[in-house]
Formats: sequence, C-alpha cells, structure tokens
Amino acid sequence: MRAVAAAATAALVAGLVTGCQGDEATGGSGGPSAGSGASGMPGEPGSTAGMPGLPAALTGQKPRWERCEAPEDGEEPGPDWRCASVKVPLDYRKPDGETLSVALIRKEARDKKGRVGSLLFNFGGPGASGVEMLPGFAPDYERLNGRYDLVSFDPRGVGGSSAVVCRSDEEMASAEARIDLTPDTPTEEAAYLEDGSAFGAGCARRSGKLIPHVTTSNTARDMDVIRHVLGDADLNYFGISYGTQLGAAYAHLFPKNTGRTVLDAVVDPTADSKGHARHQTTGFQRALNNYFESTGEGAEAGTARVARLLKRLDAQPLVTGDGRKLTEGLALTGIVLPLYSESSWPLLTEALKDAEDGRGDALLELADMYNDRDPSGHYGTDSHSQRAISCADTDQRPTAAEAKALLPEFRRISPVFGEFLAWDTAGWCVNWPVKGEAATQDVSAPGAGPILVVGTTGDPATPYEGAQKMADGLGEGVGVLITNKGEGHGAYGTSRCVTRLVDDYLLRGKVPSDGTTCS
Repeated sequence: MRAVAAAATAALVAGLVTGCQGDEATGGSGGPSAGSGASGMPGEPGSTAGMPGLPAALTGQKPRWERCEAPEDGEEPGPDWRCASVKVPLDYRKPDGETLSVALIRKEARDKKGRVGSLLFNFGGPGASGVEMLPGFAPDYERLNGRYDLVSFDPRGVGGSSAVVCRSDEEMASAEARIDLTPDTPTEEAAYLEDGSAFGAGCARRSGKLIPHVTTSNTARDMDVIRHVLGDADLNYFGISYGTQLGAAYAHLFPKNTGRTVLDAVVDPTADSKGHARHQTTGFQRALNNYFESTGEGAEAGTARVARLLKRLDAQPLVTGDGRKLTEGLALTGIVLPLYSESSWPLLTEALKDAEDGRGDALLELADMYNDRDPSGHYGTDSHSQRAISCADTDQRPTAAEAKALLPEFRRISPVFGEFLAWDTAGWCVNWPVKGEAATQDVSAPGAGPILVVGTTGDPATPYEGAQKMADGLGEGVGVLITNKGEGHGAYGTSRCVTRLVDDYLLRGKVPSDGTTCS
C-alpha cells in the first residue's frame, strides 16, 4: 500500500499539472539570458555545453558522495546508495548570485566496463522526493542498473532541496476538517476561496524568497548542471507523470544535450489549467468505470452508488475510530488512491463497503496515505511544493465564476470527481503571490534524438490522449509514441512489453517504431 501511495504522488489529484513556457518576469524559456539554457553541442563528458554564463564555482563542482541519512519517516537506503548535493543558481538571471543546494542520490552501475552513463529519474508530483523514492523503486530498474548509475534528486523547493513550507500540521488538519472542497453555499464558497488565499499567503510568509524560482523550467536548468557535474555529455532521463513535463522542458531547452529519454504516464503539454482538470475528471472516471466493470456491478450503477455515498458524507461526515471525521473530500481522496493501480482495486471494494456500512476508517486511512499524513498527525510537505511549483508554472488564475461555469460539463463527465475538480481550478492558485509563466508548455525539441513517449489507455491521472499530444509536440523524428493497452498510472514495470521496449532503447539504443502498441 505504501508503494501505491508513493506512485500516486506522481500526480496528486488536487494539484493540476501545468505548463512551463517562459516570460521575462520569471526568467523562463522565452528568450536568451545568462544561464537560461541556450542549447549547445554535447562535448566531452562534463562539458559546459548549454550552460553559458554560469560561474566556475558552479561548473567546477565535484559532488562528495557520502552515506545517505535515513529520511524522516523511512529507513536508511542500503550500503550501495550514496548521497551528495550540488549548488545551482536561485535565479538563473543572476548566475553569480545566491545559490540553492540540490540533493542527489546515486547507485553506481554494476558493469563498469559496459557503463552507458547516468540515468536521472523524476517520479512526478510535482513535489515528489527522488532521493526518498528511487531506492524503493530501484528493484524495478535492476536491469538498467547493470549499465547505468541510477540517479535521482529532489527538485528545487522539494524535500532536501530547500523544501517549500506553507502550513503547520495544525493548519493542515484544520483545513482538512472544515473546508468543503465542493462548496454548496455562499458561506462554504467564501471559506473555500479564503483557505486557498491563506495557503498562498503562508507560502509567501515562510518561503517567499524561493517560490518565484521553483518553476519547471528552472528545474530543467538544474538538471543540466547535474548532467555536467556527473560528468555526462548527454542527459539520459526517465520521467514519470509530472516527470514527463520536466523531461520535455529539458529537451526543449537543451535539445543537443538530450540523451536517451523515456516519458511514461504523460502530461498533455497543450492543456491549460482547465484542460488538465477536464483531463483528470475524464481519467479518474474512466478508471472508476473500469473498476466497476471488473467487479461485475457495471460502471453506471457503481458510479451512482459512490455518488450517493459522497452526498451523504457531504451532509453528515462519518466519525472514525480515532475521533476524526471522514468528510466528502477525504472520502474522494481515499477513492482516488487505489485507482492508480489495478492491483489495489480490492482495497477500494473493502473501503467502499465499510463506508456504506457506517465505518469510515478504511477510506480515511487511504486518504491519509495519499495526503502523506502519519498516525501522529504529521504531514509531509509534498503538497506544499506541488502547489508552489504548479502555480509558478501557470499564469492562469480561474475565478469562482469560471469554476461554476465548468460545473455542468464536469458533472456530466463524472458525477463522482467532476464537481471537485471544477472547483479546484479556482481554489488552487487563488490570489497566488507570484506571477506564473504561461498557460501551456512548449515542448518542441528540434535537434534532439528520439524520445520514447509511453501512454496507458486506462491511466487515471494522465489520460492516454496526453501522450499523443506530447509525441506530436516534441516534433517529427523526436517523439516516439508507445501505446500500452492497460490500467494504472505508468506502464514500465507492469507491462512486460513496455518494459522490454524501454530496456532495449536505454541499454542498446534500439528505437521502437512510432505507434507501437503493447497489449
């Protein structure tokens, strides 16, 4: 179940993944600037191609790899893992100015003679800690570890890399208990929007210097610094969910430095904030439909049953064993989590039955896993980082009136998830203290080599259609679409066909035909 919760971190339902084009205000990819990612030809290992304007103090770094410390709520990685950090500019427009420390983790390749290089992972979010997640998922990449150093990192604003903090545990718990995520009255609506504003104000108060600079495009620039200090001529990369958005941003900024790249569970780069909400409404309802079809109940009947349960919880939350209440919003979150993986569907069956029988503990436990809340009431900061990064990336700030206008359409798409995701468009970045970059993402990468784009037809969080848009956007001869006919968020490690194609590409350089289908 912890593995499912970690996988779900790759695309948290409450955080709509947004685009990352640049503008003058945030130093994005809209024009050249010192260290802004003008692409260069790959050179000798560790070359500074693509990094004009960065000072020698940054380009001359040598990471000090030391034994990793145990994360706050986990175990220390095994002895084969080593951790380090690298310095990157806080503001790439001022490369000689203040710096940030980016946390890294690495497990070296077993075959030193046949070593290809480093393979950098991002597991999504935005907000997921690669330093914590890679050791847990490393068994899936055992074959790749034969010839690659497995490497991951905490992006700027995340975990060990100056994590954005916006609220205390007490404030998180209070909002969770009292804010209705599908407001039905003017009073609930006002409280919902005020809470969104308060969240942003908390980010500004606690992390104000950082939040203008936690954009995806800046993290992509950090990845080029990582490439350089690791001694690689090209960046070999594996991105999942939001990690596909980040990988595409890198390819757009540094096409000549882009090595073998895999994008799995792909974000649609053409969608704005409302479009992403629409996609997730479609994707989660599609997964719920598939779940109910698998049980024999049928999609229509099962959806109606869940909608009735949520309506009852909206009017009267269930008191659980520890005295906390299962609200409609927490129940929605608990339902979302097992939809990320078909192997977790039996947990959803049990939790729904318990809630209908008046016991909300199982759904609340699932919601807590999703929200990174431990039994003591301590919350992780992934959701803080996620909102800060998402709102720095998008310049869209939908109003309450615009959210209300979406309600009829979204309810038609999903009687379960539609209302929540329509309102989320207005609540997520309301009165955000930082101007965002752009509505959508430019992923064109002329000059880059082939990039594998893997979409799963039953993906709940990043629907398959986004993979098609990403492959087209990368450009002819760059985006190579692989269709996985199946369920779940991400295909590598669950589909033998996809795993074989990806391994052959990363280990042997064998590029599959564009449009290949795995079933």
